[in-house]
Amino acid sequence: MRTECKSLLHLAAEAFQSKNFDLAADIYECQLAGVGGSGSRLELMAKRADALAFGGRITEALEVYRRASEIEQLRPVHLSNLIEYLSDSIRRRDRGESQSSRWRRKGEERGGSPAAGATGSGFEDFSCGICLSFLLEPVTLPCGHSFCKRCLERERKEKERPVMCKECRGSSTVDDVQSYRVNVVLSNLLAKWFPAWHHAGRLRREGNGLYAERRMEAALDKYNQAIQIAPTDHILFSNRSQIHSSLRNHEKALRDAELACSLMPLWSKGHIRKAQALVSLGRTEEALREYLVCLSIEPDCRLAKSEAHKLLSEILFPATDPVPEHISDRSNVHSSKNSVRAPVQTFAPGFLSSASSLSLPERSEGCFGDAKAEKIHDCLLKRKWTSEEDENKESNGEQKKPRPETVQGTDLRSVSGDLLDPTELECSLCMRLFYEPVTTPCGHTFCLRCLERCLDHNPKCPLCKEELSEYLVQRQYCKTVSTERLISKYLPTEFTERQRIHLEEMAELSNLNKNMPIFVCTMAFPTVPCPLHIFEPCYRLMVRRCMEAGTNCFGMCLGDNVKGFADYGCLLEIRDVKFFSDGRSVVDTTGGRRFKVIQHRERDGYNTADIEYLEDVKVEGEAERELQCLHDGVYEQALVWVNSLKAEQKERIEGHFGPMPQKDSDLQASPNGPSWCWWLLAVLPLEGRAQLPFLALTSLKDRLSGIRKVLLFMTQSKVR
Repeated sequence: MRTECKSLLHLAAEAFQSKNFDLAADIYECQLAGVGGSGSRLELMAKRADALAFGGRITEALEVYRRASEIEQLRPVHLSNLIEYLSDSIRRRDRGESQSSRWRRKGEERGGSPAAGATGSGFEDFSCGICLSFLLEPVTLPCGHSFCKRCLERERKEKERPVMCKECRGSSTVDDVQSYRVNVVLSNLLAKWFPAWHHAGRLRREGNGLYAERRMEAALDKYNQAIQIAPTDHILFSNRSQIHSSLRNHEKALRDAELACSLMPLWSKGHIRKAQALVSLGRTEEALREYLVCLSIEPDCRLAKSEAHKLLSEILFPATDPVPEHISDRSNVHSSKNSVRAPVQTFAPGFLSSASSLSLPERSEGCFGDAKAEKIHDCLLKRKWTSEEDENKESNGEQKKPRPETVQGTDLRSVSGDLLDPTELECSLCMRLFYEPVTTPCGHTFCLRCLERCLDHNPKCPLCKEELSEYLVQRQYCKTVSTERLISKYLPTEFTERQRIHLEEMAELSNLNKNMPIFVCTMAFPTVPCPLHIFEPCYRLMVRRCMEAGTNCFGMCLGDNVKGFADYGCLLEIRDVKFFSDGRSVVDTTGGRRFKVIQHRERDGYNTADIEYLEDVKVEGEAERELQCLHDGVYEQALVWVNSLKAEQKERIEGHFGPMPQKDSDLQASPNGPSWCWWLLAVLPLEGRAQLPFLALTSLKDRLSGIRKVLLFMTQSKVR
């Protein structure tokens, strides 16, 4: 019997997960008939209520929650699914219609994004993704997105976990926010371009300091000044709301919170401020509604979730005993409102006015009744966004409440041409306009390639000399999004010119006939693997440029005491690069085409060359038949020599170069000739100077003849 009950409970849980809520509710109801223990009965009733709620049968669900509370006081875990359902209902309804369509439409009318339309200030280029307000003391994360420094610190403190980027959804995680400093270039630009907003931000910081010292009146004065300067900044109204709450000016606190919500409807903290003010005024049901709205915007907000649990418990299952006078104001407000009513009567019809429409079946009968359910249903559709109310007032001939005039210098949608100075957006290393700007943890910005070149030589910031070893280890050189956006939008001519220069440089680097990068080291052969250990700064730069240009190729030549490097070499194709924490790397390459050097050159510390490629001369008729006989004989001779090697020697060679290639079906198919010839030349114990002539030969017959002579010499030497 017990096994059967467990199976049914497991089936109910699966039905709930697969969204078959009616089946789950029916199974839990059947199980309740055979359960006697209060603890098990409470759990089953809570699960049945969850299934009913998610199935849209909210009236029945609330009745089951109420009966469960008579067994034992419901804990947050019992109400978590109800909270999730209500907030998700708000998210589906309001984001589907009220927020997305309406704010998108208003934003398009005003020429901005939805957030810009909501504020009327055009924050899209200068906003913090956390507070949705003007960037104040911007800090750039490794992923390239910038946020207010205080916002990052607050996120780290409140959530007690590494900060995750709000823009790229966790692709950049920062353990120590304090190690990331203010972006110097971006901060200076915003201070110069928008002095009024910057001044308002400074007043806000001063007000925060005074608030921390409990000097409320002085803090309020600072915020009043800031709002006069930036009357469309929702952060200012939200923080002033908190100050009013501390001064017990709850009505003023509510007005400021409502202004914050109307300026930025999709900002969760504004709804928290509004809920806190409503709680202080004893308007518990409306407060719960705001906490649910907050959770619909930010589902993982712990404060909103815990407060919603408390308020929902107080509303659904209030204490009926008298409350002592020494209880806090908030408790007095709730109790004085609810203690005179019976438990059923205390369920006020407006407490769910933010949720979406719920299906209320005709068969719903219970403690609340159909009439009560209909009242709840009406209230569910009650809440409207402030903008919609304003629109309705205008359509009815009522005068819309005037918005505060924008103070000069607060409009963030455009920058005065007099303030645009390209020199302020120049890289301090190349003295040109930033191209792919990257910001270091110490707050300094450079062109991506300029920074990489500096780190090749020294793992320290080129300006402040701060250690960047950890930054180098991560190799997360992401472009600073805000800076690049500002350049492309406000300096389009200069940006286009800078882009043109870069494309010309890339085109020059991708030309594999002129200025071919040359790695001066050892012999390389077509089709033969050639792993390289790169540690010199000039070669780090060379390899990086080859990859950036998309060619993934460079030349390999022997050194030459007179010319610097030999006149013949082999192209190497990069297959993979493994980087180490100190900047070194191992580059896995394989040999490609052969070339002859026409002109020896040098560029940025490494050698380059103008080259022409070599190909074997093809033969036909009798010459081709003679070549085939020579090829087969030398191949057999090579096999004999390879098989005569000691086992450990052969194993070492094959571990490095792979096994000896098979004979090609067409000798002249490849412009370099059969691959086994190059494999054999690579493993034969010859010095580089002896191998070099084979690379220069364009006659396969001469190359095979030379290999045969070497093999004969090796065989004779072994006999002696």
